[in-house]
Amino acid sequence: MAAPRLVWTLFLAVVFLGGLLAALPDRNVYPVTGEIFVHELERELFQDAFPSVHNNVEEIPPDVPITFHARLLGYPDLPRWLRYIQRGPYETAFLYGSPTAKEKKAGRQTIEVKAYNRHTYETVKQRIIFNIGSSPDEQLPYQAEFFVKNRDVEEVLPLEAQQLFQQGVDSIWDQDDLHIINITSALDRGGRVPLPIEGRKEGVYIKVGSIYPFSDCLVATKSLDNEARCNMEQQPVLACHDRFYPVLIIDWCNITLMDLSSPSTAGPVLISGDGVLEDGSEFEPPTDAPEKTFLYDYLLTILLPLLVALLLCLFLTYIMCCRREGLDKRDMATSDIQMVHHNTIHGNTEELRHMASSREVPQPLSTLPMFNVRTGESINPMQGRYDSAHVPLILDQK
Repeated sequence: MAAPRLVWTLFLAVVFLGGLLAALPDRNVYPVTGEIFVHELERELFQDAFPSVHNNVEEIPPDVPITFHARLLGYPDLPRWLRYIQRGPYETAFLYGSPTAKEKKAGRQTIEVKAYNRHTYETVKQRIIFNIGSSPDEQLPYQAEFFVKNRDVEEVLPLEAQQLFQQGVDSIWDQDDLHIINITSALDRGGRVPLPIEGRKEGVYIKVGSIYPFSDCLVATKSLDNEARCNMEQQPVLACHDRFYPVLIIDWCNITLMDLSSPSTAGPVLISGDGVLEDGSEFEPPTDAPEKTFLYDYLLTILLPLLVALLLCLFLTYIMCCRREGLDKRDMATSDIQMVHHNTIHGNTEELRHMASSREVPQPLSTLPMFNVRTGESINPMQGRYDSAHVPLILDQK
């Protein structure tokens, strides 16, 4: 009985260790600077690599919940230009971002991705090697950023959604040589999470660039009349506002146009100095910093409160112990005053009673029992035992 249980325990341990050590072969991807890069984490690929499926222990259904965790190899998080999105354990996961020239100088970056099976707690990992290169159209001086209100970021990351958006922009810009530079969720720009109501979306910013100037329709969005209408929360009057509708809803008041063709608008130039490092340099802390003594800080924060507490204890001890005799005398004097006051009241009461008993003033008639006001006679109530209510009226008058 114990042998089969031991075999089953060892089998589960082997499966568990296999889940910890299961890994997919490395994969190379080639993002370029100045363009959006999207990599889909294929659920089927990771699901088939789980040890329970590989060893034919059990058949995993296609709707198994799988979550991913991605990080830069040797670091706890992803690089700044790369983002990860997965709405739920049953949804598709994406790695997306737009590398810059700084990442190109860094060369190759390795991202480690781990997939977790939420039913069997198995783990499969894969290393994705990012070989960042330069784009042939790296310099795109004319850039425009659109805000799509009725989409979430994972809905515009697939290639079909990007092509649909790019077709609308091509019809507005009157050009075919456009590139999507970056895609950013509105939550990353400080937007609010929408209410859990059907049809509410987070919104997404999509930046496109071209080597050709802006079209008249895009320039019209920044006219004085349209900006005044936007300030009054009204939609601007444009001839090309329906190029995306009804598939995509564009906020035409939230369009940003950037002209980087002239040096004056090429962006802020960082000046090397305090707080700004040169490219490729590292921060070197000063080694000849003067030593600082913390004696005065210690005296102020520790000894001063202790001294105040000690003085307060001594003061309370003096009041409770050394001044006790004076308090006893005060209590005795108070009790003597109370006794004298009590005796005085008692003596005055006895004197009033004695004076009342020694006076010879006749008692008022009204205080006598059964006094008749008309005749002035007093009748002893104990003389007759009959009820006067039953005496005839004639006899009573006599």
